[in-house]
Amino acid sequence: MEALIPVINKLQDVFNTVGADIIQLPQIVVVGTQSSGKSSVLESLVGRDILPRGTGIVTRRPLILQLVHIDSEDRRKTNEENESKRNGRLYRGIDGEEWGKFLHTKNKIYTDFEQIRQEIEAETERISGNNKGISDEPIHLKVFSPHVVNLTLVDLPGITKVPVGDQPKDIEVQIKDLILKYISNPNSIILAVTAANTDMATSEALKVAREVDPDGRRTLAVVTKLDLMDAGTDAMDVLMGRVIPVKLGIIGIVNRSQLDINQKKLVADSIRDEYAFLQRKYPSLANRNGTKYLARTLNRLLMHHIRDCLPELKTRINVLAAQYQSLLNSYGEPVDDKNSTLLQLITKFAAEYCHTIEGTAKYIETTELCGGARICYIFHETFGRTLESVDPLGGLTTIDVLTAIRNATGPRPALFVPEVSFELLVKRQVKRLEDPSLRCVELVHEEMQRIIQHCSNYSTQELLRFPKLHDAIVEVVTSLLRKRLPVTNEMVHNLVAIELAYINTKHPDFADACGLMNNNIEEQRRNRMRDLPSAVPRDKAASSGPQSGSVSDQADGGTGNWRGMLKKGDENVERSGGSHTLPASPQKGHAVNLLDVPVPVSRKLSAREQRDCEVIERLIKSYFLIVRKNIQDSVPKAVMHFLVNHVKDCLQSELVGQLYKTALLEDLLTESEDMAQRRNEAADMLKALQKASQVIAEIRETHLW
Repeated sequence: MEALIPVINKLQDVFNTVGADIIQLPQIVVVGTQSSGKSSVLESLVGRDILPRGTGIVTRRPLILQLVHIDSEDRRKTNEENESKRNGRLYRGIDGEEWGKFLHTKNKIYTDFEQIRQEIEAETERISGNNKGISDEPIHLKVFSPHVVNLTLVDLPGITKVPVGDQPKDIEVQIKDLILKYISNPNSIILAVTAANTDMATSEALKVAREVDPDGRRTLAVVTKLDLMDAGTDAMDVLMGRVIPVKLGIIGIVNRSQLDINQKKLVADSIRDEYAFLQRKYPSLANRNGTKYLARTLNRLLMHHIRDCLPELKTRINVLAAQYQSLLNSYGEPVDDKNSTLLQLITKFAAEYCHTIEGTAKYIETTELCGGARICYIFHETFGRTLESVDPLGGLTTIDVLTAIRNATGPRPALFVPEVSFELLVKRQVKRLEDPSLRCVELVHEEMQRIIQHCSNYSTQELLRFPKLHDAIVEVVTSLLRKRLPVTNEMVHNLVAIELAYINTKHPDFADACGLMNNNIEEQRRNRMRDLPSAVPRDKAASSGPQSGSVSDQADGGTGNWRGMLKKGDENVERSGGSHTLPASPQKGHAVNLLDVPVPVSRKLSAREQRDCEVIERLIKSYFLIVRKNIQDSVPKAVMHFLVNHVKDCLQSELVGQLYKTALLEDLLTESEDMAQRRNEAADMLKALQKASQVIAEIRETHLW
């Protein structure tokens, strides 16, 4: 199991190269209030002075510290590997038995730990400024030594309450968010550091740890500064877990004081003094406290934690590798042969466009109708229902019909209903079908435009690599659609014009309707004749027109004279003046102005007029339904032939003719600025994931126990 921590370190190195946090690796996160001794704990574990020390806030950036245990044979091997030539002579890369490496300085090796401390200070100031500000960008340090155990630790800024220096007012929130970012990782172990000379119940570190780990399954408490407790008090109850129990345990240690640091007291001497202090003050607990015990405990906890996390980690890496492989495929390969690439993209777009219309596209939309299905909906739902909602007699009143009949007869009274009036009126009604038909063409044209965007977004991802080619294809297809629109509109206009050009009264459906209607009218006439009083001669009842120049009561009742068609109230007025001749006195309000149109708007129609209007209206309705049926059938066919099918057939040849030119190749196949960068990032991430998968695969089952 000892081999597991180096495996995690390798994984961390792999992902550090691509700067990714997509994999949550097991690590130990050190949390505590400001000046509680967090950095001192880490230095004790390393055994060297490597961290900036002082009062106030010193750690202002996360420090990811990897401790790698090596023995003398590993050191000799490393020396051999690091031998290289510089200025024509050999030099030995590592002279000491301990050394460190930073990620940001690449392969530079530090054997002087004072330089490591200075580099941490310089790197902190470079990002966080030279006052008291903090940053969430981590510093990566790897320390190789025969005196350390394999560990991966993260040192974080201490929890503070009051901003100092140029710290922002929300410094407490910033630091807490930074701590939560690291300890929220379910694969991390929380090392909660609390000073012994403070009350354990007020520990901010334990409070923050409990927010993300309420069960305490991954929290280990460390009590520092055991030697600074008030006289007469000890930490026995705290270390025994009687005050606040912690599942993974509570370990007490003794830090070096600031005076010891100033006097350059060695860490090894400090550990010896710590051991002597524990034996003197806490003899029963000495073997379960101290820096060495803490290092062994952390090593054991981390190994077991890694063992538990490894299966899920392996699955996560494999899933991400598959996702990035798919992403990289969508970005496509760098273009070598531009001619064939352009031709392939044009052909693929044209094929996808046609497939979307036919309903055989690879990517089928599930949220809304699109392509051919949408066109079908326009034809049979939108257009069909619009036509069905058009009233055959809409905009046509009975007076309009009667006026048309009278206008068609000229100066002579008509014995029969004139055909001309029927033709004039039915043409007027048929003309109303033109606007819905042209609107149908417009809707189909809009859908054909939408298909372009659909193909770009879902089907041909490669086009997104080349924005200029995408724009050019959109322009060509839009231009083709624009050219076909007036042709299709003209054809639809002609379809309506054809119907208006010849009113076919011999149409089989129309002839059947006329025959049925004539039978109904004849039957109604017989019924009316049968209902007349026997005292009134039927030939008199059917007579029309005045026989003399005087206006008599009998003539007023006739159907031929328009005055006989007035309302009943008007008849009474006329009858009261029946002894007068026709030209009445202008001074009275009953004079007839011969310039007025002889069809009053509000009057009661005679039986014959009512019958004639009914005949015309029924004929119009019957013929209109026939024409509407024809239009409903022929307009979709015309749109399909002149617009949809023509674009499908000519699209590829149009695209090739307009775009497949040597002069345009370079410009059209210019990738978008960020595409190459994204492809490189995806390739690097995929490479890292594959390497990580390979590292995990090397772990044998025996390593886990």
